[in-house]
Amino acid sequence: MIYKDRLAIPGPTPLPPAVIAAATHPMVDERTEDFARIFTRIIDGLRHVLGTAGDVLIFSSSTTGAFESAVQNLFSPGEKVLVVDNGAFGRRWVELCRAYGLEIVVLDVEWGCEPDPAAVEACLAADSHIVAAIVVHCETSTGVVTDLEALGRATRSVLTIVDSASGVGGCEMQADAWGLDVVVGGSQKALMAPPGVSFVSVSERAWRRHAKARHLRYYFDWTITRDSLNDSIPRTPWTPAVGVLLQLSAALEQVLAEGMERRHRRHSELGRMARAGLRGLGLRLLTPEVARNGIVTAAFTPPGTGARSLVDAVVEHTGVQLATGNGELADQVVRIGHCGHADPLDLVTALAALETGLAALGAPVLPGSGVTPVVKLMAEQVDAAARPLTSTSPNPEESAA
Repeated sequence: MIYKDRLAIPGPTPLPPAVIAAATHPMVDERTEDFARIFTRIIDGLRHVLGTAGDVLIFSSSTTGAFESAVQNLFSPGEKVLVVDNGAFGRRWVELCRAYGLEIVVLDVEWGCEPDPAAVEACLAADSHIVAAIVVHCETSTGVVTDLEALGRATRSVLTIVDSASGVGGCEMQADAWGLDVVVGGSQKALMAPPGVSFVSVSERAWRRHAKARHLRYYFDWTITRDSLNDSIPRTPWTPAVGVLLQLSAALEQVLAEGMERRHRRHSELGRMARAGLRGLGLRLLTPEVARNGIVTAAFTPPGTGARSLVDAVVEHTGVQLATGNGELADQVVRIGHCGHADPLDLVTALAALETGLAALGAPVLPGSGVTPVVKLMAEQVDAAARPLTSTSPNPEESAA
């Protein structure tokens, strides 16, 4: 049997046809007014997705490059920052800040749990030398999505930096309204474009801190980047990943056409379906039952079944690529990505493939046990859509009287 290759990982994610087609565009001169119009549309689109009226700076790098730019541009050696560590990517921020000689206060949160805003606020209140708080929006290693509105209130006394590599474009984001000074994201996850472009939103408070920061930088210097953005022909200071930017432009067009509210609802529903399907397979969830958790879903493999062997069996027998866990959970957890260009039938496929892999390794699993809950939820959606709208609100004419 020949199976198609299918991605069901947290990222890079599958690309919509229009985004794939954009890769065939002939190479263009990125210093022209024509390309500047595309570049400006990308910036405006990202502002809308991020919920900010402030500056958005774009880099040709992985998202980790933009993480590093935040540390370079906002701090001086020896300054103290709070890092919320609730998974593999929170831990990456600890390592990054340490590499740049920052003093770090780590708030350890059990993997699979959401950071408690009260605990964050208490850490900041206990140490007046902390100048910034860093938190991961969607911790891809566990599927946990932080309540950024509540966290923004907890960190209002210091600069707030958010790693939204996975969340942006799939989860609600209101950077300005929630007091998030810097939000870092990338092209290759919920935004449905290839890897290679990263970006940061920068508040006025962050610009003031940037003016005092003394870390060395050049390629990622925010001042140089903003100056080029404000040029008569808006551009990047260095040669950008032109092809990826063209594809990101096509992806943002689809994102904005769908609308952010609908997009958030869709991802939330996909998360609910994924959790139902994994429970149906008898797996214990690592990702909590919270509506925000709609980007990736993680579950523990059955006793005696290693995640690496399971993922290998799934791709061998079905062509579907799932992901193992991270860090100490690498061989204990399997993860299904369902953000960006994803729909319920993608989940049906991924769960059927996972069932096939479990059966191939001799794990006890009932046929259809993962797929059936998803199909039932799909049927409920169809039924709800078919029902006539009813209203219990009073007649407008009676209210007017």
